[in-house]
This record gives sequence, structure tokens and C-alpha cells, in this order.
Amino acid sequence: MSTTVSSRPGNPQPDNAAADSGAAATSAKPVSWKTPVLLAAFGLIALVFFGLLGPNKTASFGISTGSDFFQLPALEVNAFGGGIVLSVLLLALAAYAVYLKTKGRPAPGWLTVTFIVLFVAAFLIWVVGGARTPSISLAGLIAGSVTLAVPLVFGSLSGVLCERVGVVNIAIEGQLLGGAFTAAIVATMTQNPFIGLAAAAVAGAVVSMVLALFSIKYLVNQIIVGVVLNVLVSGVTGFLFSTVMQEDKARFNSPPGLDIIEIPILSEVPIIGPILFRQSLVGYLMYVAVLVVWVGLFKTRWGLRVRAVGEHPQAADTLGINVNATRFWNVTLGGAVAGIGGSFFTLVAIDSFTKEISGGRGFIALAALIFGRWNPIGAFFAALLFGFADNLQSIVTIIGTPVPSQFMAMLPYLVTVLAVAGLVGRSRGPAASGIPYVKD
Repeated sequence: MSTTVSSRPGNPQPDNAAADSGAAATSAKPVSWKTPVLLAAFGLIALVFFGLLGPNKTASFGISTGSDFFQLPALEVNAFGGGIVLSVLLLALAAYAVYLKTKGRPAPGWLTVTFIVLFVAAFLIWVVGGARTPSISLAGLIAGSVTLAVPLVFGSLSGVLCERVGVVNIAIEGQLLGGAFTAAIVATMTQNPFIGLAAAAVAGAVVSMVLALFSIKYLVNQIIVGVVLNVLVSGVTGFLFSTVMQEDKARFNSPPGLDIIEIPILSEVPIIGPILFRQSLVGYLMYVAVLVVWVGLFKTRWGLRVRAVGEHPQAADTLGINVNATRFWNVTLGGAVAGIGGSFFTLVAIDSFTKEISGGRGFIALAALIFGRWNPIGAFFAALLFGFADNLQSIVTIIGTPVPSQFMAMLPYLVTVLAVAGLVGRSRGPAASGIPYVKD
């Protein structure tokens, strides 16, 4: 005798519902202990070093600069007391993460972000409080961090554009370096920095076209192609620097720079002014690029197609999207964006090109891309964190910190490793990233 269960509305199906909920419970991914353990470990480190062993001196942080149209008093904090308070808050956040784990719930994003901000604040108070001159300009530190983050932001945006469409862009370093070299030599020969800026975008696009050609058309491993391109661009630019630029620096390596553009009144607002309204053209383009890429990827039909190609190219192909053409042009666009970032080195930061001027920042940009979870805004803030670490190591060395200079020099790279290591197993890129597509 068989029993038929009606599927009409109002007829409950308890057996099916129970089965579905049981299957969902079985397939639910268990919450990892990694985040709570890491937060607890860093909280204890902060308590011991920044709190209990912290210097009993006053750390002073200047908020205003001389050009601000109104002055704010410096923020003064007792290093020992501030370290204790912040360490207790860090341990409280870690305890809350442990509590959530016992309930089977992951730590929310705000908790991790708050922990990072408080840890950085405790570290900064500890370092400044123990320095020979326990005073720094907080406004200058933040503004300098944003400036140093400019090429990182452009590099990470390049990675977002490429990986969202399914191509791993390891060649960001080569694109930055090619953009820097081309901007320097073209701007010098034309005596026009704007032409140099456009040439840098073209150079980055050319490097990306090579990456796209070999990885998309000839199906060469994308990681290998990216590494080879980095080495190739480094070798070519180094050779031309030695044989051409150094032979006649005035003719080939003395580019006119892009001036800092100050927005009247707005540039004189404390802290915010130097960050948002006292930038070079490349700095303003950085903010525009982040906004345009985010809107393009998540608010337009083009972005929907791009993300479809990166997640499920077969389905995108079925809908009539040319998968490989979309990948090719997105990778080319990403290279142009990275090339603009490379122009920052020679048109804004310094007035000439030198060997390996990018200094491995292409790989830090790749880390910012991962840390930002393949999102333009997330990558932007991740790049700012790495720029902050880079600027901090320069400033604390000047004020005479007791921390060994070798440790401070490796601080940006240490932050990069810790940031990426903390995301292993929790951050997932586009499903088809790194997988070539061959149409059946």
C-alpha cells in the first residue's frame, strides 16, 4: 500500500522538511578555531609587550598641520596606561570570538576589523612612547600612508579586474615597473608628465596583453607566465636603465613631475584635508578608480558578465558571452590600471627611474587583493594598511624607537604575511580563477 503526499499549499510535509534540515546540518561547514586562537594570541602579546612591559612615558600625537585653517591640540596618551586599556579591550574581543565559536558561530567581520585597529593603536602608542622623541604627527603619518598606498591600490585594482574574470595576475610587479619606466622616459623626452602618464597606462596594458595571450589563447599556466613576465620586465628595464638612461640622464631620465593639487579650503581641514584634497593627479585618480571599478563590477551589466565569467564560464558561454574575449580585454584593462600606478614612482614620488623602483610592491598589492576579498573597496583599505606599515617604519626610525631598525624595515612585509596567513581557508576567490577555458 502506497501513501501519496499532496504538494498543494497548506499540506505540511514534515518528513521532507526534516530530511532537508538534517542534510543542511550535515553539510554545514564547522566554524574554525583559527580566528579565536589568533586573536587571543595577539591579545596576550599586546598585554605583555604593549601593556605590562610598556614604557611609562607620554606619547604625543599631533593632529593638525601648520597649513590647517584651525588648529587642534595634540593627543597625549600615557603609554603604559594606554597599553593596558587597549590590551584589555583586545582580550575582550578575543574572548567574545571564543564565545561565538562555542556557539558554533563565526566571528563577524566588524570584530576582526576592530581588533586590527586597536592592535595597531596599541603598537603605535608603545613605539612612540618608547622613542627618544615621543612625539609624531598623526596627520602626517596618515597622509603619508595614503601616499605610499597609491601604487598598491592601483596594483590591487588590477588584480581585482583580472581575477574577477578568471585570470590570476601575478605580473602586477612587472606592470608597475613597466609603467614607471615608460612614464619616466616618455615624460622626459616630451617634457610633458601627462603624456608620460598615458604612456605608463599603455605600457601596463602591453605587459597584460602578453599575459592574456599566453594564458588565454595558448593555455600556458597563468602563474608561470606572470612570474616570467616579472623577470622579463625587470631585466629589460634594468638593461635600458644602465645602457640608455644613465648614459644621458638629462635626455632620458629627468621627467617633469605631477604637482600636488590642493583644493581650496577643503585641503586645510585637519587630517581629512591632506588625505582627500591635497593629492597629485595620480592620487585623485586612485579614488576615482576605486569607485569606478566597484560600481562597474557590482552595479552594471558589464560587471555581471565579468563576474559570471570568473565564477562559471560554461554558464556564461551558454548565455552568449564570449568568455575568452571578456577575459582578454579585462586583463588588458587591469594592466593599464597597474601601469598608471607605476607612474606614481617616477612622476610623483621621485624625479627619476632606478632599477627595481617598484620594490616588490606588486606582490604586496596581490596580498591586498586577497586580504580585501577580491573587492575593490576591501582591496583599497587593505592597501592603506600596508601603506601605513611602510610609512610607520620610516617615521619611527627617525624619532629614535628602541625597536631594532631591521625589524621596522621588515614591518610592511610582516604585516603582509600575517594578513594573508590569517585568511587561509576563509577567503575564497572566483571559482574559475586560474582555470583556462576551452570551448567544447
